[in-house]
Formats: sequence, structure tokens, C-alpha cells
Amino acid sequence: MQFFSHDGFDIGFIDEGEGDPVLLIHGFASTHFVNWVATGWVKTLRDAGYRVAAFDNRGHGRSTKSHDREAYTPEKMASDAAALLDHLGIARAHVMGYSMGARITAFLALANPERVATVVFGGLGIGMVEGVGEWDVIAEALLAEDPATITHERGRMFRAFADQTESDRKALAACISTSRTLLTPDDVAKIAQPALVAVGTRDDIAGAPEPLAKMLPRGEAFAIERRDHMLSVGDRTFKARVLDFLKEHPL
Repeated sequence: MQFFSHDGFDIGFIDEGEGDPVLLIHGFASTHFVNWVATGWVKTLRDAGYRVAAFDNRGHGRSTKSHDREAYTPEKMASDAAALLDHLGIARAHVMGYSMGARITAFLALANPERVATVVFGGLGIGMVEGVGEWDVIAEALLAEDPATITHERGRMFRAFADQTESDRKALAACISTSRTLLTPDDVAKIAQPALVAVGTRDDIAGAPEPLAKMLPRGEAFAIERRDHMLSVGDRTFKARVLDFLKEHPL
């Protein structure tokens, strides 16, 4: 990995391949490696002729951790993505985010529309506007001394994921408390770039893709068949649809 500094954080990133740039933004409690390398996305995009940049969000992976809740607003996290584009000298890129990364992608597109050519919102549909449920219990699960005491199913799932990725659980608890800012329908209507909204048909977190796609001026929905929130990201049909989408909208 390489590193650059922004807003008091050292941000770890990778930059591979040649061609039109694609910036990848991972989900909550994940890392660039877990979300994009291990699932084959980086290789898939690189082999298809794209330059691929991916980074560890602040508080995640090998980037600097903070336990300050105010450090993790979507606006600040999106500013890290814009700063990486600046650091790499990329004027304009395709941007794909998964789950929390999809929300960050939306905030990046709103704040820097000239930098974002297309958006892919993976693992987050109408939940971007309506909310995605019981996230306070996830913060509690992350801070629990003994994981055996966690009774909430989603809390157990994210705690296990955080432990698997050897994450800083206090940083993640701070992140989940302030990174969930919702967009209004008017906000969504301002995202004028071509947009693909892809959600698993068994995903009980993201919300349906179709209502969000309808709010987007150039949105379209894609159902990732028989996949839940965790398994959708690496699905081969999702990869194939994204490759087609990028070909339909070259820089």
C-alpha cells in the first residue's frame, strides 16, 4: 500500500492498472482488501482495462484511527476520496461504493460533481434516504467486552466481521454513530451522473434498489439474485453488470 495525508489522517491506498480510472470505496467495518481485492473486483476491473484506485476509509484498515465521532461524517469521509483523486492527479473518475461506501460516493458526487463521471451504489438502495435500521445496537455490540453477551443478530454479525478484520472497534463505534446521514429526495435528484443501484434480493439491510433508482435522474436498478448483504459484493453477475455499465458510459 501507499499512503497520503489528509485532514489529519494518513490514508492507505492502492493504485493499479491503466485506462479510465475507477475509484472504489469500501463499506463499514471492511477494508479495501476485504471489499475489493479478496472479492476479485480489482483484478476484474484491471483486466478489463481500467485504472483502479481503492483506499482504506479513515478509521478502517491501515488508515489512521480516531475515536472522535465527529471525524466520521459522510462529508468528511467523502473529502478523503476527493483528496485521493487530487493526490493521484485524477481529474474525473467512475466511482463505486458498497454499503457505507455507497453513501460516501453519493456525498462525493454532490460535493464534487465535476470529479465524478458515473456512480455505482452497491449494497445500498432506498435505505440511503429512508435509513437502514438498528445501527445503535451495532455500536453497542462493537463495544461489548464479551461478544458472547451480544443477543442482537445484526450486532453479532458486524462484531464478528470487525473481529475477523482485526478492526479498531472503538473507531468503528464512533464511525457508525455519525456516518449514517440520510439524503433527502431532493439531494438524490441532484446526482445527475449515470447511476447504477445494485442490491441483493436477500439483502435485509440496504433497502430496495428500484425506489432509489427512480429518484436519480439517470438511475437504473440491478437485482443481485439470491445474495444477501455480505455475499452480494463479490457476485459475478454484479461484476458483469458493472463492466457493462462502465462500457456504456466511458469517460
